[in-house]
Amino acid sequence: MKYDVIVVGAGIVGLATALQLKKMKPTLQVLVVEKENKVAAHQTGNNSGVIHSGIYYKPGSLKAKNCIDGYHLLIDFCKEQNIPYDLCGKIIVATSESELTALDTIYQRGIENKLEGLRYINEKEIKAIEPHTAGVRGIVVPQTGIVDYKVVAQKYAEVFQHLGGELKLNTKVIGVKSAMSLLQLPLMLAALMPILLLIVQACIAIKLLLIP
Repeated sequence: MKYDVIVVGAGIVGLATALQLKKMKPTLQVLVVEKENKVAAHQTGNNSGVIHSGIYYKPGSLKAKNCIDGYHLLIDFCKEQNIPYDLCGKIIVATSESELTALDTIYQRGIENKLEGLRYINEKEIKAIEPHTAGVRGIVVPQTGIVDYKVVAQKYAEVFQHLGGELKLNTKVIGVKSAMSLLQLPLMLAALMPILLLIVQACIAIKLLLIP
């Protein structure tokens, strides 16, 4: 079998990349390989599930742009696929007067990054939202939320395969070897059968040939 692109790792980054490739160019033959027996087995499935708003990042930076763009893409995808999420918001707290300057910097970054609904709250308002928090001033960030990224990753995999992409679980890359103008990627499948992938450089993509 021939593949144009092979993505190693079926975490949320690998699956999102593979899905976007299929959406951008449906004719691409894309394969995702994952050494575990399920998607999202590592970092994607073991985190706090925060939907980050982008408030902390320097305005105009790639971190700010990618976080905010990704935020909107994630929310849109969850809506399209009926994935539960909760924009529960959060508060950022200055615990003393010495932290107020830093708090103001964060607030200004949020404004410049076009976050909506930001507002300052006082000590009493902080206690009303979270009684176990102590602070002299806080910022309410309504756009922060939570989602189960395992569910998101699984849906990425489903949509990717529906579009014609291929996902192989229990498939581990065990090395990379150079052979003249080709690269060989030995894989180990669940049945312990090694596979060689030959990567050929093309003008607009990397060509991969799967040899049993």
